[in-house]
Amino acid sequence: MGDMIDTTLMIVFTITLIPLTGIIVAITPYLMKKNECFAVTVPEIARNDPYLGSLKRRYLTIMLVVTAAFTIPSFYLSLVDNEIAFLAFIIAGPLVLCILSFVLMLYFRQKVRLYKKEQNWVAEQQTVIASISSEETPKAISLKWNLLYIPILVVTVAVGLLGYGHMPEVITIHTGFDGEANGWMDKSPLVILMPLLIQAFLILCFLFAHWSILRSKRPMNPSSPATSALAYGMFARANSTFLLITGLLLCILMIAFPLSCIGVINLMQAAIAIVIATMLIVVGAIAIAVIYGQGGSRVFSRLQDSPTILADNDQFWKLGVFYYNPDDPSLFLLERFGIGWTVNWARPTVWAIIVGGVVITVAFVVAMFLFT
Repeated sequence: MGDMIDTTLMIVFTITLIPLTGIIVAITPYLMKKNECFAVTVPEIARNDPYLGSLKRRYLTIMLVVTAAFTIPSFYLSLVDNEIAFLAFIIAGPLVLCILSFVLMLYFRQKVRLYKKEQNWVAEQQTVIASISSEETPKAISLKWNLLYIPILVVTVAVGLLGYGHMPEVITIHTGFDGEANGWMDKSPLVILMPLLIQAFLILCFLFAHWSILRSKRPMNPSSPATSALAYGMFARANSTFLLITGLLLCILMIAFPLSCIGVINLMQAAIAIVIATMLIVVGAIAIAVIYGQGGSRVFSRLQDSPTILADNDQFWKLGVFYYNPDDPSLFLLERFGIGWTVNWARPTVWAIIVGGVVITVAFVVAMFLFT
């Protein structure tokens, strides 16, 4: 009975990830800054433009329909016990939704660009303002908070060392949705090292993301510089805090593996915990996006909208999402279509960081493959 409940919970929570992914990409146009529509700079007052509103609704409708098209079959496949097809839908669903979101963005971006030209929405001059910074302005939390990862690493080592003698000689490392074991490895010190390696990789990724937020270019609205600085600071603080909580949660969950080897829990229960945590993380990301908007754009959404374009840098955004500006020293900045940050592809340092990240990721994957 317990195994059946675990299997059902695993399937339900796994299926839930598809609509959650679909929702967050579907509402993206409504979360962008007031002066941006499908990665095109427009006057702030244009957010109430009927034509642009119709484009957003069309995008939303298409994304929700496709989300349902993947969610319903995946639910059916889980009922008929077709694990291979079920997994195919679960993996392909979020991937297709993200790709479709990008394709639709390009399609509607072209329509907005043509409409912008028809309306003669141009910046008479590029308005530039100095960065506003003070002790009262919110900002991302300090990197020192990442020291909280150390106790988790210590606990992971302690659980592995203390429980090693109680582990069986052959350890289960994988089970199917039915709860039946289908993957094993011989008992060795790698049982202790493997979760530590995963934690180290996760910590490195989250630490880099946190650092990039602190180093990001601070966007400011020329019509309300102080207010926009405050909104962005609140957005950066919320996201850096959420990033830290997410990293800590995932690293704590890695302790589930040595606990399953000891027999405190089984692998299915550990997997359920990870899937639930993933779902909560996605829900949290949606909540922050809805509350704050991209760059904090929703924090003061009721402020008076400017009827003119004070600054326009559309020419630096290739395909609407790739920022390329050799004259901008910034390495990181807010995304144009989506929630979060992106990079300035014109900076050599960015390419060095990307190559380093790829090398580290490949090394991690190879190490995990050798261990298992």
